[in-house]
Parts: sequence; structure tokens; C-alpha cells
Amino acid sequence: MTSIRKMTSSKTHGGSITSTALAVAMIVAIAQTNHVAGFAPPSGISSRVVPATTLSSSPLQLPTATFPTHLSMAVEGDFDPEALAKDVEKAQSGSVKARTKALYKFTRPHTIRGTILGSIAGTTRALIDTPGAIASASWGTLLPRAFVGMLALLFGNAFIVGINQIYDEGIDKLNKPFLPVASGEMSKRFAWVVVLGSLFAGPVIVQKFFPALLFKLYMFGMFLGAIYSIPPIRTKQNPFLAGITIATVRGFLLNFGVYYAVKDALGAPFAWSPKVSFIARFMTAFATVIAVTKDLP
Repeated sequence: MTSIRKMTSSKTHGGSITSTALAVAMIVAIAQTNHVAGFAPPSGISSRVVPATTLSSSPLQLPTATFPTHLSMAVEGDFDPEALAKDVEKAQSGSVKARTKALYKFTRPHTIRGTILGSIAGTTRALIDTPGAIASASWGTLLPRAFVGMLALLFGNAFIVGINQIYDEGIDKLNKPFLPVASGEMSKRFAWVVVLGSLFAGPVIVQKFFPALLFKLYMFGMFLGAIYSIPPIRTKQNPFLAGITIATVRGFLLNFGVYYAVKDALGAPFAWSPKVSFIARFMTAFATVIAVTKDLP
């Protein structure tokens, strides 16, 4: 009977040790998970995985879990505070590579991709809608003009997203701390240089190489992009006005402008394509959703 009690006590003691080991391992794993997400582990809990052998002489061996020390997400910037701090330090120290990276992030790459894809779609549609255009087009003239037009669009894009970052610095520090003005990677002075340079270069290109109607539409788009962010109008403060502003620029002006420019370059009379009309309507609705949700935490 005594021996049975001893065996039971021994098993209970071993089970207690094993349970303790499992509990500690779970706490460490949770601490590591919090660390991965960008938060410090709870006070008093080490983020180092403790081998099971140091907890008990039991034959049970728990597998050692390994986790990355930080999470770096390259969407448009580093969400990891440590990686972001290093980028800021390098940029402020004068690193050309770091400052170039900050300038790239300042232009909001996802908007550049949208502009390029929209331009390609509009150009392709205009060529298809014009009989014989692809076979008889003077590519030596058309391609340089298309490149210049794309450059003007990118300058307009840089102006709109840049002016927004300057005036939204406080909001971006909370919602988008990876943006270069909010993080300190780019000084506000240099941001103004980029914005004003884009405001000058874009209209000059459009006025020199494209019809007067396109110049007027381009300046209207720049105006809408400016009042979206600049007080006292600041249309982004009103969800309806914000939706109308972004939808007009991204939905109608971009698609109509590119289509009209290609038709003009081909020497073909303008006629509104139902397919381009569909693209413009779709992008208008899509841009409206973006406008309403883009600054949500």
C-alpha cells in the first residue's frame, strides 16, 4: 500500500512538472508572438525560448519553437519600428540610397502602378477602337509622346499624393507611420520641393505637347487634388466630397484624358467608346470606396 502511494505521488509530481513545463512554454510562445507583431512581451516574461530540459528531469522533451525577431513588411514601407528607425537614421545621415528610397515611398508606389495600368488600358483601347491604327501608326512619333504623357501623369500623381502627406502629417503618424514625412525619413522642406517641382513640370509638359482641352482637364485634376488636402476647403473631411474628388480624378479624368490624347495623336476624331465608358464608371465606383476607407485605422 505504501509503495502504491509512493508511485501515485511520483506520477502526480511528474504530471505537475510536465504541466508547468507546458504552461511556461505556452507563455513564452505568446510572448514571442507579441514580439513578432511589433509589441514588447509582457513585463517579466523573457522572449527567449527556454529548453524543456532546464525545467524538469522528466523524459518528456518539448520541441524548441523558433520565431523571427522582427516582422518587416515591404508594402510601401516598413511597419516594423526597428527597421523604420534604421531607415530614418540612414536618410537623416545623408545616405543617397536611403533618401532615394524615401522619395520612392513619398510618391506612393501603388498609385503609380494604378496610373500606369490605367494609361496602358486607355491607350490599348484607343488603338483597338481606331481601324488600321496599329498597322499604320507612326510608332517613332507615338512612343515618345506616350512616354512624355506618362511622365506628366506621374508628376501630377506626385503632386497630389505629396501635398496630401504634407498636410496629413499628424494623421499619418497614427495611421501610416511608415510614410516618409510622418516618419522623418523626408524633411517637410524637401517634400515641398518635390511637390512644387511636380506642380511646375507637369503642366509645362501637357501645355507643350498636348491639346488645350487636355491641359484644362489636367489643371482641373491638379486643382481637385490640391483642395482635397489643403485647408480651408479640404474635401477629404467630408466622405461625400472626398469620394467625388478621388472618383473624378481617378475615374473620369485619367481614363477620358488618356483615351482622348491617343485619339488626338492618331489624328482620329474622338468618339466615346462604350468600353472606355464602362472602365471610367467602374474606376469611379472603385475610387469612391478607396476615398471613404483609405484613412481608417
